Amino acid sequence: MHFDLVVVGSGSGNTILGREFREQRVALIESGAFGGTCLNVGCIPTKSFVYPADLADAVVRADRLGLMATVAPVDWPLLRDRIFARIDEISANGLHFRQGEKWPNLQMLQGTARFTGVKQMTVALTDGGRVELTADRFVLAAGGRPVIPDIPGLDEEIVGDGVVHTSDTIMRIDERPERVVVVGGGYIAAEFAHIFDSFGTRVTQIVRGSRLLRHHDDDIAATFTDHVMGRYDLRRDTEICGVKPLGDGIRVFLESPYGENTVDADMLLIATGRRPNSDLLDLPATGVTVTGTGRVIVDEYQETVVPGIYALGDLSSPYALKHVANHEARVVRHNLTHPDARITTDHRFVPAAVFTEPQIASVGLTERQARERGIEFVVGRRDYGGTAAGWAREDTEGFAKVLADPKTGLLLGAHLIGPEAATVIQPLVQAMSFGQRAHDVARGQYWIHPALSEVVENALLALPTPTG
Repeated sequence: MHFDLVVVGSGSGNTILGREFREQRVALIESGAFGGTCLNVGCIPTKSFVYPADLADAVVRADRLGLMATVAPVDWPLLRDRIFARIDEISANGLHFRQGEKWPNLQMLQGTARFTGVKQMTVALTDGGRVELTADRFVLAAGGRPVIPDIPGLDEEIVGDGVVHTSDTIMRIDERPERVVVVGGGYIAAEFAHIFDSFGTRVTQIVRGSRLLRHHDDDIAATFTDHVMGRYDLRRDTEICGVKPLGDGIRVFLESPYGENTVDADMLLIATGRRPNSDLLDLPATGVTVTGTGRVIVDEYQETVVPGIYALGDLSSPYALKHVANHEARVVRHNLTHPDARITTDHRFVPAAVFTEPQIASVGLTERQARERGIEFVVGRRDYGGTAAGWAREDTEGFAKVLADPKTGLLLGAHLIGPEAATVIQPLVQAMSFGQRAHDVARGQYWIHPALSEVVENALLALPTPTG
């Protein structure tokens, strides 16, 4: 079969196929659940677990506000089924729509795609069949998958079997574990540790370094690490030497500067990062190139080295974020339909958040990055507790930090840890994106009192007056 356009991946790749393509013959290929990572195993289900975890954690810690309260045992099956009943319906409806009468020109192929030549592909269908196809243009949006580290006793085949899980499988478990070991120090590990700890599970988190979230601002990482150490068992500077089954659970062998020991748990969550699915596509067969870490190489138009083959999202982007994938999909959609007036992606100021307790958000440079690049900067910092809203919450940890150019006053970066940080940071993302100076943002508008956003106002006012 020959197509005008083939899209591999039904996450952000699915959003490309709008009305502009109704007159073209197109194919959409998906090897897993329709809707991609964010809908099925990523942002949406995880944050649907995070919100009730936030509520439970707030109740447990309400004594600081003079409220004595407890949380009843969490009904995990009820919580899980409420979340996935909605998600599974959205996924099924999306697949039904693409297979429906409104898209007679679209071939929906469920299976695993691999290139066999230049713009030639074979799809091993999930029903056992096989399709050979060619196309004028391809969009590769095949996403990524969890990294499974090389640990003695840990066979990839047992992952998802009921005891060993990744973020792709653990949200579907039948019962909440009484004890869980979380391996990893990044945002996925942090969010799941928060979820399980808030629901009453005894959490042990294993991290190789001395800090969690080590790619974030140093003060943010240090504050969050200290917070976690007061909540559950955090093993820093620790390596996993091996695992072995233990009845209905698992035994984890550890090695640290303090010696060797073991931890027993009902479940083991591997959250050591994700990798692009580029190796599953046999890209050399069509000439598409990748980096040493497997990311598909694209130019500013999201096009690969092969004309007419585009890539986006976790497959090619250094930012494994849904809002970035959506932005790149809009760029690709435009460039496919306007080949003589293409636009470029804008990755200048990409914000990100970690939905833990406390919440974390960031955009732009950290102090460490600025120093490494020889960029001059000044810092403004204010605590949440210094505002009325933070004071009302008895917040003693949260803060907002902003970095600015000392001459122009333009913002270089912003880093927040505290209540609703992912929302509170948005004025700073806007200021950076539109070239607004810090003091203009602080003094050129009203800031609602008493709202959490006042911490941003105060941090901006803490910056010295620009010298330029």
